Amino acid sequence: MPANSLLFPGLPLHSARLVLSPIRRDDAAALFALQSDPDVMHWWNHPAWTRPAEARAQIDDDLAAQATGTQLKLALRESVDGPLLGICVVFALDRDAARAEIGYLLAPGRQGHGYMHEALQQVLAYLFNTLQLHRVEAEIDPRNHASAHVLERLGFHREGLLRQRWRIQGELADSAVYGLLADDAVRSATFA
Repeated sequence: MPANSLLFPGLPLHSARLVLSPIRRDDAAALFALQSDPDVMHWWNHPAWTRPAEARAQIDDDLAAQATGTQLKLALRESVDGPLLGICVVFALDRDAARAEIGYLLAPGRQGHGYMHEALQQVLAYLFNTLQLHRVEAEIDPRNHASAHVLERLGFHREGLLRQRWRIQGELADSAVYGLLADDAVRSATFA
Protein backbone atom coordinates (compact mmCIF):
# COMPACT_ATOMS: atom_id res chain seq x y z
CA MET A 1 0.00 0.00 0.00
CA PRO A 2 1.52 3.41 -0.97
CA ALA A 3 2.41 5.68 1.95
CA ASN A 4 0.10 8.40 0.62
CA SER A 5 -2.92 6.14 0.99
CA LEU A 6 -2.14 5.92 4.71
CA LEU A 7 -2.03 9.71 5.04
CA PHE A 8 -4.94 10.32 2.67
CA PRO A 9 -7.15 7.21 2.65
CA GLY A 10 -10.29 6.86 0.58
CA LEU A 11 -9.18 8.57 -2.62
CA PRO A 12 -10.31 9.22 -5.31
CA LEU A 13 -13.51 11.06 -4.46
CA HIS A 14 -16.57 10.82 -6.70
CA SER A 15 -19.56 13.08 -7.25
CA ALA A 16 -22.35 12.98 -9.81
CA ARG A 17 -20.18 14.56 -12.53
CA LEU A 18 -16.63 14.53 -11.20
CA VAL A 19 -13.74 12.39 -10.07
CA LEU A 20 -11.28 14.08 -7.70
CA SER A 21 -7.91 12.35 -7.50
CA PRO A 22 -4.41 13.44 -6.49
CA ILE A 23 -2.57 15.50 -9.09
CA ARG A 24 -0.16 13.48 -11.26
CA ARG A 25 3.09 14.39 -12.98
CA ASP A 26 1.42 13.87 -16.35
CA ASP A 27 -1.00 16.72 -15.46
CA ALA A 28 1.81 19.28 -15.91
CA ALA A 29 0.81 20.48 -19.39
CA ALA A 30 -2.87 20.84 -18.44
CA LEU A 31 -2.00 22.54 -15.15
CA PHE A 32 0.26 24.96 -17.02
CA ALA A 33 -2.59 25.73 -19.45
CA LEU A 34 -4.85 26.58 -16.51
CA GLN A 35 -2.37 28.57 -14.47
CA SER A 36 -0.91 30.46 -17.41
CA ASP A 37 -4.37 31.82 -18.30
CA PRO A 38 -4.61 35.40 -16.95
CA ASP A 39 -8.40 35.09 -16.61
CA VAL A 40 -8.14 31.95 -14.48
CA MET A 41 -5.39 33.49 -12.37
CA HIS A 42 -7.03 36.91 -11.99
CA TRP A 43 -8.02 36.28 -8.34
CA TRP A 44 -5.12 33.95 -7.41
CA ASN A 45 -2.34 35.09 -5.06
CA HIS A 46 0.39 34.92 -7.71
CA PRO A 47 0.50 35.96 -11.36
CA ALA A 48 -0.13 33.64 -14.29
CA TRP A 49 2.73 31.29 -15.08
CA THR A 50 4.89 32.00 -18.11
CA ARG A 51 7.00 28.81 -18.32
CA PRO A 52 5.88 25.15 -18.43
CA ALA A 53 8.68 24.31 -15.97
CA GLU A 54 6.66 26.16 -13.30
CA ALA A 55 3.91 23.54 -13.55
CA ARG A 56 6.36 20.64 -13.30
CA ALA A 57 8.08 22.21 -10.28
CA GLN A 58 4.73 22.90 -8.61
CA ILE A 59 3.56 19.31 -9.07
CA ASP A 60 6.86 18.02 -7.64
CA ASP A 61 6.35 20.31 -4.62
CA ASP A 62 2.72 19.18 -4.31
CA LEU A 63 3.65 15.50 -4.38
CA ALA A 64 6.42 16.02 -1.79
CA ALA A 65 3.98 17.84 0.52
CA GLN A 66 1.39 15.09 -0.01
CA ALA A 67 3.98 12.49 0.98
CA THR A 68 4.44 14.29 4.32
CA GLY A 69 0.67 14.69 4.84
CA THR A 70 0.71 18.51 4.88
CA GLN A 71 -0.99 19.15 1.55
CA LEU A 72 -3.27 17.47 -0.96
CA LYS A 73 -3.88 18.77 -4.47
CA LEU A 74 -6.84 17.10 -6.14
CA ALA A 75 -7.36 17.16 -9.89
CA LEU A 76 -10.97 17.61 -11.06
CA ARG A 77 -11.98 15.44 -14.00
CA GLU A 78 -15.21 14.12 -15.47
CA SER A 79 -13.71 10.61 -15.55
CA VAL A 80 -10.66 8.93 -14.03
CA ASP A 81 -8.59 9.46 -17.19
CA GLY A 82 -10.36 12.59 -18.41
CA PRO A 83 -8.71 15.95 -18.96
CA LEU A 84 -7.90 18.22 -16.04
CA LEU A 85 -10.77 20.67 -15.46
CA GLY A 86 -9.47 22.33 -12.33
CA ILE A 87 -7.92 21.76 -8.94
CA CYS A 88 -8.82 21.82 -5.27
CA VAL A 89 -5.88 22.28 -2.93
CA VAL A 90 -5.89 21.42 0.77
CA PHE A 91 -2.86 23.07 2.37
CA ALA A 92 -1.53 24.20 5.74
CA LEU A 93 -2.98 20.91 6.95
CA ASP A 94 -2.42 20.76 10.70
CA ARG A 95 -3.66 17.43 11.99
CA ASP A 96 -2.97 18.33 15.65
CA ALA A 97 -5.16 21.44 15.39
CA ALA A 98 -7.56 19.56 13.06
CA ARG A 99 -7.61 22.40 10.54
CA ALA A 100 -6.63 23.16 6.96
CA GLU A 101 -6.98 25.79 4.27
CA ILE A 102 -8.39 25.28 0.79
CA GLY A 103 -7.86 26.89 -2.58
CA TYR A 104 -9.39 26.09 -5.94
CA LEU A 105 -9.56 27.04 -9.58
CA LEU A 106 -11.52 25.89 -12.59
CA ALA A 107 -11.11 26.08 -16.36
CA PRO A 108 -13.05 29.03 -17.82
CA GLY A 109 -15.34 26.81 -19.90
CA ARG A 110 -16.50 24.97 -16.77
CA GLN A 111 -17.16 28.02 -14.61
CA GLY A 112 -20.73 28.92 -13.77
CA HIS A 113 -22.07 25.35 -14.05
CA GLY A 114 -21.81 24.24 -10.40
CA TYR A 115 -18.67 22.14 -10.85
CA MET A 116 -16.73 23.83 -8.07
CA HIS A 117 -19.65 23.64 -5.66
CA GLU A 118 -19.96 19.93 -6.42
CA ALA A 119 -16.21 19.36 -6.05
CA LEU A 120 -15.92 21.28 -2.80
CA GLN A 121 -18.86 19.39 -1.30
CA GLN A 122 -16.83 16.20 -1.77
CA VAL A 123 -13.60 17.76 -0.52
CA LEU A 124 -15.24 19.15 2.61
CA ALA A 125 -17.03 15.88 3.35
CA TYR A 126 -13.66 14.15 3.03
CA LEU A 127 -11.90 16.64 5.30
CA PHE A 128 -14.56 16.52 8.01
CA ASN A 129 -15.59 12.87 7.84
CA THR A 130 -12.45 10.99 6.77
CA LEU A 131 -9.63 13.20 8.02
CA GLN A 132 -11.70 14.30 11.05
CA LEU A 133 -10.82 17.98 10.72
CA HIS A 134 -12.63 20.52 12.86
CA ARG A 135 -12.07 23.68 10.80
CA VAL A 136 -11.50 24.57 7.15
CA GLU A 137 -10.53 28.05 5.97
CA ALA A 138 -10.44 29.83 2.64
CA GLU A 139 -8.92 33.18 1.74
CA ILE A 140 -10.23 35.01 -1.34
CA ASP A 141 -10.10 38.43 -2.91
CA PRO A 142 -13.31 40.09 -1.66
CA ARG A 143 -14.01 41.35 -5.18
CA ASN A 144 -14.30 37.74 -6.37
CA HIS A 145 -18.06 37.54 -5.92
CA ALA A 146 -18.40 34.16 -7.66
CA SER A 147 -15.96 32.53 -5.22
CA ALA A 148 -17.64 34.21 -2.24
CA HIS A 149 -20.96 32.82 -3.46
CA VAL A 150 -19.52 29.29 -3.70
CA LEU A 151 -18.13 29.48 -0.16
CA GLU A 152 -21.27 30.99 1.37
CA ARG A 153 -23.48 28.43 -0.38
CA LEU A 154 -21.34 25.73 1.27
CA GLY A 155 -21.93 27.29 4.70
CA PHE A 156 -18.67 29.22 5.15
CA HIS A 157 -18.80 32.37 7.25
CA ARG A 158 -16.82 35.46 6.35
CA GLU A 159 -14.73 36.03 9.46
CA GLY A 160 -12.49 38.93 8.58
CA LEU A 161 -10.63 41.06 6.11
CA LEU A 162 -6.86 41.21 5.72
CA ARG A 163 -6.17 44.59 4.17
CA GLN A 164 -3.67 44.84 1.31
CA ARG A 165 -2.55 41.24 1.90
CA TRP A 166 -1.19 40.43 -1.59
CA ARG A 167 0.52 42.35 -4.38
CA ILE A 168 -0.64 40.90 -7.66
CA GLN A 169 0.52 42.34 -10.95
CA GLY A 170 1.53 45.50 -9.12
CA GLU A 171 -1.80 45.97 -7.32
CA LEU A 172 -2.29 45.61 -3.58
CA ALA A 173 -5.32 43.44 -2.89
CA ASP A 174 -7.30 42.64 0.24
CA SER A 175 -8.18 39.10 1.34
CA ALA A 176 -11.46 38.02 2.86
CA VAL A 177 -11.06 35.13 5.31
CA TYR A 178 -13.79 32.50 5.43
CA GLY A 179 -14.16 29.65 7.90
CA LEU A 180 -16.30 26.55 8.20
CA LEU A 181 -16.49 24.36 11.31
CA ALA A 182 -17.39 20.68 11.25
CA ASP A 183 -20.31 21.52 13.57
CA ASP A 184 -21.61 24.04 11.02
CA ALA A 185 -21.45 21.41 8.29
CA VAL A 186 -23.30 18.85 10.43
CA ARG A 187 -26.02 21.37 11.32
CA SER A 188 -26.53 22.31 7.69
CA ALA A 189 -26.36 18.62 6.63
CA THR A 190 -24.41 19.80 3.59
CA PHE A 191 -21.77 17.10 3.85
CA ALA A 192 -23.44 14.30 5.78
